[in-house]
Amino acid sequence: MGEPSREEYKIQSFDAETQQLLKTALKAPSLECTVACFETEDGEYSVCQRSYSNCSRLMPSRCNTQYRDPGAVDLEKVANVIVDHSLQDCVFSKEAGRMCYAIIQAESKQAGQSVFRRGLLNRLQQEYQAREQLRARSLQGWVCYVTFICNIFDYLRVNNMPMMALVNPVYDCLFRLAQPDSLSKEEEVDCLVLQLHRVGEQLEKMNGQRMDELFVLIRDGFLLPTGLSSLAQLLLLEIIEFRAAGWKTTPAAHKYYYSEVSD
Repeated sequence: MGEPSREEYKIQSFDAETQQLLKTALKAPSLECTVACFETEDGEYSVCQRSYSNCSRLMPSRCNTQYRDPGAVDLEKVANVIVDHSLQDCVFSKEAGRMCYAIIQAESKQAGQSVFRRGLLNRLQQEYQAREQLRARSLQGWVCYVTFICNIFDYLRVNNMPMMALVNPVYDCLFRLAQPDSLSKEEEVDCLVLQLHRVGEQLEKMNGQRMDELFVLIRDGFLLPTGLSSLAQLLLLEIIEFRAAGWKTTPAAHKYYYSEVSD
């Protein structure tokens, strides 16, 4: 039987106080929790979706086993810390959704509250409302934001369904990435395609009409490739065929597109 999946989060770049804040927020109230936070050999902190006692990678000699109540920390501050770092670090933003999910679960089990989720969604809304200013100020920050909000949409659930409150904001961000001035920038095209790979199928189930409209823009951008690089054209064609195949990559398409990109 293989190891359960786990994601590692590089939080050692934070100052000591913030590291402790994040580690405490990530910890559930008992050692037999479903989420354990620990330090690995390479100095990274990881969220392991196993119980503490069964995790072979846990290092008791270096892990603080004094699990504290996640609700005892300022979870609104934690939400802001995670969003701030996600806007600066696109690698972090790609997987921060799992960290946020872990904190929400820990808070819910211990306190039955949703302070962190509320703070997270409020901050996402603030950044969403200022998205054009963010894009004008920092293209990387904008791409990181889109990556982050899509990641949150992918992980957060209400009654085992994606959060309806995030559907239109996520669509609006993707529509912005499909505008001609964005399609002329490979960073934005790459972000658009990656996020559609990740959440496109879920989004279409929530609102198929908007997905149809989005792909009209994408097809127009591909057919009228003024200013598009060859890589951007290839990525757009790939995502068009990916959706047409039922959000799946056929073996032939995988061989073609990945060989083209590698070349």
